[in-house]
Amino acid sequence: MLGVTNGGSLWRLGDELAVRLPWATLSADALLRKEHEWLPSLAAHLPLPVPVPQRLSEPSERFPRPWIVTTWVPGTPADRAPATRAEAADTLAAFLTALHRPAPEGAPTGRDRGGPLADRAEGFAQQLASATEAGLIPDPDAVRAVWEDAVAAPDWTGPALWLHGDLHPANVLTSDGTFCGVIDFGDLFAGDPACDLAAAWILLPDGAADRFHAAYQPAPDPATLRRARGWAVWKALACLLIGEAGVHGRPGGKRTWGPPAHAALRRLAATIRHPSSPAPKR
Repeated sequence: MLGVTNGGSLWRLGDELAVRLPWATLSADALLRKEHEWLPSLAAHLPLPVPVPQRLSEPSERFPRPWIVTTWVPGTPADRAPATRAEAADTLAAFLTALHRPAPEGAPTGRDRGGPLADRAEGFAQQLASATEAGLIPDPDAVRAVWEDAVAAPDWTGPALWLHGDLHPANVLTSDGTFCGVIDFGDLFAGDPACDLAAAWILLPDGAADRFHAAYQPAPDPATLRRARGWAVWKALACLLIGEAGVHGRPGGKRTWGPPAHAALRRLAATIRHPSSPAPKR
């Protein structure tokens, strides 16, 4: 077994394929079916390799859940080998520019993301309180300020765009300091691109966010960037707590998620410390 993804296990199948078997969560069944239905048509337009579904197998006596065979994507997850080169910003921008096209009617919606950030306010407050009580947040007021600025930003009024929906470091692969693949499209959905644009602070090295925003097309408007910072804070807090659980050996914990989350929150907190600007600095 090579790892765990989307509530299941991942196995290598020869040189070019992989098998994913869900077991941890019931929601994983629907996520596999969604990938099988929608991802093949999107994959052809993407500039980075993704795990293209080849076969969806139905439950049987030997394995009582659906399972999927996909293409194998080589690389090392970014929680273990972070992007270090500035060119990673261009690679990520090209990938999201290609992915973020208007979705058709009937496209899936997000499970707990993609809508107004205000709907996540209670969860954000709980995560921030937990991380603060654990001594994981050096400046909780700055983190809260980023969130409040994002919640106050105007909502997305454009078309619902295709989104990966879960761009944290374990779902992006690296090689030689830049990105070489994107995996785990179980949260694929249509919505506000700000949810994916949060990746600029979650995945890129220090100082690369502006280069990403310059390369991504169409150029994101100030309101979208503010919402993206809010999604980035929300995701970073979740990853921080998962990383802390891993440090202490608690179920579901992944200690490699902690360092990238700390770095993301540090970068995000720095964007809010310029009150003379009409909006936080990118």
